[in-house]
Amino acid sequence: MLERSNVMRGSSTEHSMCILEQKWASVYSKVQERKAKLTKGLSLAKEFHSNVQELLTKMTKCEESIGLLPAPSFVLDTVCTQLQDHRTLVNEVNVYGEKKITVENAGRRLTEMSRKEDCDVIHNLIMTVQDRFKKLQQRASERGRMLEEVKKNAKQFNESWRLLVDWMTEVEQTLDTHKEIAVTHEDIKQQLNEQKEFQKLLRSKRPMYEATLKSGRSLHERAQTSHDRQHVENLLAELKDTWDTISGKSMERQHKLEEALLFSGRFTDALQALNDWLYRAEPQLAEDVPVSGDKDMVNNLIDKHKAFQKELGKRAGCIRTLKRSVRDLTRSSTADAHWLQEQMDELEGRWEAVCKLSVSKQDRLEVALQQAEKFDGLVHSFMERLTEAERVLKYGVIPDDEESLLAFRKQHEESMAALQAQVVELQNIRSLGEEILACCHPDSIITLKSWMSVTKTRYEEVQTWAQQQGQKIQNSLSALEAEREEVQRLLDWISSADEALTLRDQEPLPETMEQNQELIEQHRVFMEELNKKFPEVEHATKSCKHKSISKQHISPSKRPLTKRRSTLKLQPAAPVPLEHLDPQTPQLSQLVSRWQKLWLLAVARQSRLEQHQQTLKEMEEFANFDFNMWRKRYIQWISHLKSRILDVFRSIDRDQDGRISQKEFADYVLASKFPTNSLEMNAVANIFDMNSDGFIDYYEFVSALHPSRDPYRKTLDADQINEEVSRQVSQCNCPKRFQVEQISANRYRFGDSQQLRMVRILRSTLMVRVGGGWTALDEFLVKNDPCRVKGRTNLKIKEKYLSPAGSTSKGLTVSRSNSSLSLYSSASAPTSPMTRKALLRRSFSGDRCIRPRSSIAALGSDLQFVTTGEGNSPSPSDEAERLPT
Repeated sequence: MLERSNVMRGSSTEHSMCILEQKWASVYSKVQERKAKLTKGLSLAKEFHSNVQELLTKMTKCEESIGLLPAPSFVLDTVCTQLQDHRTLVNEVNVYGEKKITVENAGRRLTEMSRKEDCDVIHNLIMTVQDRFKKLQQRASERGRMLEEVKKNAKQFNESWRLLVDWMTEVEQTLDTHKEIAVTHEDIKQQLNEQKEFQKLLRSKRPMYEATLKSGRSLHERAQTSHDRQHVENLLAELKDTWDTISGKSMERQHKLEEALLFSGRFTDALQALNDWLYRAEPQLAEDVPVSGDKDMVNNLIDKHKAFQKELGKRAGCIRTLKRSVRDLTRSSTADAHWLQEQMDELEGRWEAVCKLSVSKQDRLEVALQQAEKFDGLVHSFMERLTEAERVLKYGVIPDDEESLLAFRKQHEESMAALQAQVVELQNIRSLGEEILACCHPDSIITLKSWMSVTKTRYEEVQTWAQQQGQKIQNSLSALEAEREEVQRLLDWISSADEALTLRDQEPLPETMEQNQELIEQHRVFMEELNKKFPEVEHATKSCKHKSISKQHISPSKRPLTKRRSTLKLQPAAPVPLEHLDPQTPQLSQLVSRWQKLWLLAVARQSRLEQHQQTLKEMEEFANFDFNMWRKRYIQWISHLKSRILDVFRSIDRDQDGRISQKEFADYVLASKFPTNSLEMNAVANIFDMNSDGFIDYYEFVSALHPSRDPYRKTLDADQINEEVSRQVSQCNCPKRFQVEQISANRYRFGDSQQLRMVRILRSTLMVRVGGGWTALDEFLVKNDPCRVKGRTNLKIKEKYLSPAGSTSKGLTVSRSNSSLSLYSSASAPTSPMTRKALLRRSFSGDRCIRPRSSIAALGSDLQFVTTGEGNSPSPSDEAERLPT
């Protein structure tokens, strides 16, 4: 049986080693796999962060370069070059977009391998990249639209300017190469008709000329660089000079033709031509002709009138010449003198009237220009103030805190007062506009009405924005007031709840489980009410900012390392609510702190009630505590862990002094997964400490867990003892077999003396009580069985035990058999009776004598115990006191 046990022990060891190797291989493969994942994640994280930083740096530099770019030029060639550069910039931004997609993909892959808090960081980085790219793309698109618009306006102006200048250059060349003034009356009249046709063509080109001038002036006002303004000024000056040159040459040629016609002797035709011109000019100079309008229109009318005055001045010479000619004719001839004099008087009267009307129109144009400039100044200043007010009202951010909100409301009231003052300006614009419209040029009516409508609409729009912002401010103040009332209501509720909870905590805890369970139920209702109030507290503190501090690992609350065999589970420690908030107002700070205090008090009371309930239950269970059942479960648990009792003792005895305190023993068992509690462990520790010195040494630990304490293995141990004794005695070779007589289950008589000795299994070895110590059965037989004696020469022994027939029997052989009953050899037990006797030496008072702990540790270095025992058998110490030493 012992050999089979050793074989089983060897096979079990090999199986355990195989399982250990498999587990080690599995753990090693998992570690390597984890290492590979971490390495891959680290490389991905480094690559991701480097790509993000590089992309953000490049986009920042690109955004800065866009801000440093010059304003769009109104020179066509320059703006075309800027557009080419902008296309290159757009291509660069598109490359950044591709890199952004790459970063997003890398971020998604990294998110799959990261923890939740790291995922938030990665998501924030990706959002930063996306926002920066969106901003960069928006700025690039805005500049592109601006460049396209400027190019469109500059191209339109340049095309119109080019067409006019080319046409005027061609016309100027034509005027320079005109034929000389004819001599005959018919030729002069034909040339005069051709000149009139040219004048009509020139007048037809005037709207295009005025539109080009207007477009050029607009570009000049919008130009932001001196170079652009100078370029546009040069183009406008060239256009105007060329137009004036063409107009002057045309008027000069017409004047020469009219003089030639006059000198040709056809006074009638000359008078008719002058009368026709005066007839055409007089209606344009009439008092009822409107000359008011917008600034550009009045300037155009002034330019036309100046050109007319130049022409009028040139025709004054024709009038004087005509007067001299008529005077000379009337002196020499009297036939048509009277008629010529009448025609001349009529011409002079019409001339004087035209001159007076010209002066009057000049005055009216000056008054109209003053009105137009005043109207234009009022409109532009009014629009600028509205734009500034709109920027404040429309894009102003309403603050959250009450103090800033009140200051913002005061600022809004000032803005409203300033906006209300603009009503007077709007009325002035309206009255001046209506005054101008009363005598306005038809071409300027739409423009003036448009400006009046725009100012009114803009004022109403800004006023609407102001009213909306005022309503928002009022709503915010109302919300703050409601929030203040809600916070005060919550503070009152917290105060009452805190007071009620404090009163309950002052009451002593009940001594019965039923009453304590009622308190638990009451507190559970309170906790439910507290949880229902928590969303209201969260809503009241939603305006609080979050703390921008790094995450700190909060040390867990100190709890006893107790594994209780109970159905009642303690709730895990809940995190402190609202700990991430940073209140900005004293009221909110008070709400957060008092809510946290109430929450901690409630959780502490809940834990205290549950612990008290658990304690009451443990006390009720401890009333029926059975140490033998506890010892049996603990030994089975040790066996299930495939550990030795020596290993358990060594794991508890960390300082290796050979003894452990009761607290160390209790804490170790409670910290393990063995199902027990502190009350049971206090009782068990007292039982283990046999001499009540506060410490448990190795002997006491082994004795308390010895299989002999187990009443359920009594029959099995007795059978094993009897079987092993029979087997050992059967090896005797004496003619008269060594006598062994069984008296009881573990008491035998040995040899001729028939001395009664106790036999028991101690540390998996069959031991015999000898004096005050224990000796292994095989050693006992070696010393007392004659056929096993080694080195004995006493003749009495031979005469007493050996017969003459014994000479033919087998010779005496000294053999030391293995009497171990378990998988461990008897070498695990002490082999010297003196050593065992020294180990178990006691004083007469029952206390163990002082002995070195190193001897105990050395003796127990290879020991292991089986969970078998005998509950009613006396302990070795009791037997030692009864047996002779």
